[in-house]
Amino acid sequence: MRAREPDRSGYVKRDGVRVYYEVFGEGSPTLFLLPTWSLVHSRIWKAQIPYLARHFRVLTFDGRGNGKSDRPADAQAYTRQAFAEDAIAVMDATDTKEAIVVGYSAAGQDAALLAYGYPQRIRGAVFIGPVSPFGEPTPGRVPWDEKLASTEGWAKHNRHYWLSNYADWLSFFASKVVTEPHSTKQIEDIIEWGGETSAQILIATYECEEPPSNPLADPAKAKECYERITCPVLVIHGSNDAVVSHSHGAGVARATGGTLVTIEGSGHCPQARDPVKVNLAIRDFAESVQPKPTQPRLRRGLGRQKRALYISSPIGLGHAQRDVAIANELRRLRPDVQIDWLAQDPVTRVLASEGETIHPASRFLASESKHIESESAEHDLHAFQAIRRMDEILINNFMVFHDIVRDEPYDLWIGDEAWELDYYLHENPEEKRAAYVWMTDFVGWIPMQDGGDRERFLTADYNAEMIEHIARYPRLRDRAIFVGNPDDIVPETFGADLPRISDWTKQHFDFSGYITGFDPAALVDREALRAELGFQPDETICIVTVGGSGVGAHLLRRVIESFPAAKRRIPSLRMIAVAGPRIDPASLPSAQGLEVRAYVHELYRHLAACDIAVVQGGLSTTMELTANRRPFLYFPLRHHFEQNFHVRHRLERYGAGRCMDYATATPETIADAIAAELKRKVDYRPVETDGAARAAERIAELL
Repeated sequence: MRAREPDRSGYVKRDGVRVYYEVFGEGSPTLFLLPTWSLVHSRIWKAQIPYLARHFRVLTFDGRGNGKSDRPADAQAYTRQAFAEDAIAVMDATDTKEAIVVGYSAAGQDAALLAYGYPQRIRGAVFIGPVSPFGEPTPGRVPWDEKLASTEGWAKHNRHYWLSNYADWLSFFASKVVTEPHSTKQIEDIIEWGGETSAQILIATYECEEPPSNPLADPAKAKECYERITCPVLVIHGSNDAVVSHSHGAGVARATGGTLVTIEGSGHCPQARDPVKVNLAIRDFAESVQPKPTQPRLRRGLGRQKRALYISSPIGLGHAQRDVAIANELRRLRPDVQIDWLAQDPVTRVLASEGETIHPASRFLASESKHIESESAEHDLHAFQAIRRMDEILINNFMVFHDIVRDEPYDLWIGDEAWELDYYLHENPEEKRAAYVWMTDFVGWIPMQDGGDRERFLTADYNAEMIEHIARYPRLRDRAIFVGNPDDIVPETFGADLPRISDWTKQHFDFSGYITGFDPAALVDREALRAELGFQPDETICIVTVGGSGVGAHLLRRVIESFPAAKRRIPSLRMIAVAGPRIDPASLPSAQGLEVRAYVHELYRHLAACDIAVVQGGLSTTMELTANRRPFLYFPLRHHFEQNFHVRHRLERYGAGRCMDYATATPETIADAIAAELKRKVDYRPVETDGAARAAERIAELL
């Protein structure tokens, strides 16, 4: 799922070639993100578009040879002059009178052609890792059109090898584009996008001849072209670029009198691997070219009210319930604190019902819940891979957070499994400007068995990056709170040659105990609670609920199908299926004696009053049932590492619930299990009731 869809899209046709473009946002100036080499298309800008489009109008197009644009066979269709003229055609088609152009790698030449040849239409130029006439050649490059004895290293960058083994060259080249450690996702992206074109197309881009009208075609005159660029220039280049030497970017900056920003340790694709730095640099440059009216910023001052910004994960409603409990305890300890929430649906429904203040910038957040739903199949969610593929949503949401704290003073940031906040703060520690609390109820990515060696490698790589972040910046997290107890940590390692998860977590986290978000002592009078909720004394109440996303729809239907069989076994049975905020109750089957309800506020009260529950394998709901000592069946989502490992380990420690396998569970076996669990004596380990207070005490110390 994309973090932002275009507001407008279309095609322009030039010299018989259709070129696809997209427009985002509105206002002025327009930032024109140019296509680079035909190896990739405009998705190379996915980490920039949502952020920049909140502040400017953004224009992109797929360069000929990839994406949704045509792939002409004639090599002469792929000159840099052709790409530059396509850019002008796109500007004309989109009523873009002038723009700031951004050219990456090979498109650095296009940006130069446009800035030099169309000065009346180009307000400024940004060059990222640009190919230019100034730099040194890449070490190790080999003759292009000779058959070579070796196929190792840069020997793969050869016409004959592309034709015989394009996939292997593509993997090699992607690893040279992104050389930074822990860059598996960025490398996979390049390989995926490169698979949308062909060796023959890329060979054509190499073997075309620039027309004499291209002022960059003559090496002797090319440098003069850059020197005659009159618009403001910004050059961004990684210090460790293994494809285009840093000297290329430095030469462009010298020739144009532009500003050179060197990103230390970055490779050839900083907009993918260092998106925060690139996004901020482009924004600051654009605002220097065309200043916007200054907005007054709130200033810190002695004696003003303390302010906290709370970021609550939208993947499941349990985070919202416990976070509200922590916020209430924090206010009890510090009545002067003002808490604003950066949150999205369905969390905002819980917050609104509790009277909490939701920051208006929350509307700019890209939906994590919709992404997770788009990644799910029938009771199957590969959670680790889904989160990896959520990368552009995470960078968008971090940049929303950054906009807020850039303009407003907060004394405290609290992130409950706000992965984007924790990751990008560790990648950009200079952006920390307030006390920061990180909370989670699990630590460690764990591979699923059928993921094989590749998934074991990937999860270990992600874990290693997190461990390195904490080792490099041990004080960036002012508090790290594990929502649970040391024994709740899985007895696993982070991966080969990495620490045990339990040992590492005990060294780096405080433990709050579990946080239910409610006081079970207030629910001990079940008869009164049942009467309040409309449950009759002679009814056996079965609550079926699958969380706050739409992922559980298949399980909900399966359990509903079991109702007739369960009713035969338990004549007093009354089943209440809770669809939640993202499943349409009308889409579910109906049966006599079955109730289907939409979102239920304070669902934990219904769970406390029921006789049995059937739920997904999420931690919050299962622990609410454990705290209320209710029998329940739970069905972990297939391939959901957290539910299958972290949650199941914790529930087994409490002796709570009965784990069921969705793949083998028929309506009859579910009915049998419901009947059996109703007869089983509940003897769970007690769940502490002071977790929210303990967490709040540790947080309050920072105020």
